Amino acid sequence: MEANGSSKWRFQANQDLIEASSRSVRKIVVTLMESLGKEDTRPAIPLGHGDPSVFPYFRTTVVAEDAVVDAIRSGNYNSYCTDLQGVLPARRAVAEDLSQDLPYKLSPEDVFLTSGCKQAIEHITAVLACPNANILLPRPGFPDYEAHAMFYHLEFRLFDLLPDKGWEVDLEAVEALADDNTVAMVIINPGNPCGNVYTYQHLMKVAETARKLGIMVISDEAYARLNFGANPFVPMGTFASVAPVITLGSISKRWLVPGWRLGWLVKNDPHGILAKSGVVESLKSYRVMTSDAATFLQGAFPEMIEKTKEEFFCKILKNLRVNVDICYDKIKGIPYLICPYKPEGSMFMLVKLNLALLDGIRDDMDFCEKLAREESVIVLPGVAVGLKNWLRITFAIEPSALEEGLERIIVFCHRHSKR
Repeated sequence: MEANGSSKWRFQANQDLIEASSRSVRKIVVTLMESLGKEDTRPAIPLGHGDPSVFPYFRTTVVAEDAVVDAIRSGNYNSYCTDLQGVLPARRAVAEDLSQDLPYKLSPEDVFLTSGCKQAIEHITAVLACPNANILLPRPGFPDYEAHAMFYHLEFRLFDLLPDKGWEVDLEAVEALADDNTVAMVIINPGNPCGNVYTYQHLMKVAETARKLGIMVISDEAYARLNFGANPFVPMGTFASVAPVITLGSISKRWLVPGWRLGWLVKNDPHGILAKSGVVESLKSYRVMTSDAATFLQGAFPEMIEKTKEEFFCKILKNLRVNVDICYDKIKGIPYLICPYKPEGSMFMLVKLNLALLDGIRDDMDFCEKLAREESVIVLPGVAVGLKNWLRITFAIEPSALEEGLERIIVFCHRHSKR
């Protein structure tokens, strides 16, 4: 027996949590930050994460800031939220805002407010994690879906997006993967990490496929309305009469405030299928066990919606359009990188590494670690989003920093080019 009186301690860490967290973009970015050259006096350039708010070029509107201050000073939002789905005026504001793009009207009862879009992912994953169930996820995609599925022991199966078709869903692959235990498929529109914006026609085919399989569509629209190319943004909820849709979203990207953590989960279900299947009741039950989004942010949202002028959103799109042109044109001249698709939405671009032209670079993670160490540039390796030997580059930063970062990448590639 040990001196402390116990021969065996009976607790241990949850290994599922450790494994699930390894899928996180944040974990990989932190690892790359630790690789930054200690003797490089130049500022690090962050082309690996989707947080433009640190740059004056992408500052949120004063209207949003004032709305938060007003909500705090009112004294009305210091208490717990007594409504399981969130503060009613905020839910009404979300419903009315999303209904503008839909052929029907959402009600506040369709809206569940969450602490950012990530918590919305957690909510719907937990609700669907029944014994033997499986969910279909896009590859490439946002790795938090895989992480939450792993943690809740929900089997996930990956279907490919097609780069030569504007990153459309491989619907034949979806049908081949699905079986009687499949409960849902996830799409991300506008795309993270691909920068694609799906057409009306393609989304209709997605809905028809879901109907054929008897599953719901979970539509991640965190980048909703951040479209600056030829394709207009069409919400998946447009097709809810074909198949039930759960829409996930937040204020993070549209208002450029990812640190505020206010999001939503919205049911688009005119036929009441989700209610009949028990999904709605399970969502309410799960809410009892979780924390609400900060009440003062919920209180601020109606004022944000009402007073933010269209000029603010137009400026964001203009800035993104300028930056994507800089990024795409520069990368076209780099033989070591191949970009199959010019982004039309979100804040990201996927490029393929041409390893045949590089010497001493094993794979995408090795490329990113050495790039961080030698040039103080952070780029996300494609393995983080499901595509090995690709890179995800964000262009939502200051244009001057974007150009310098791309120039450093060119220098790095030349240094490691095969002679």
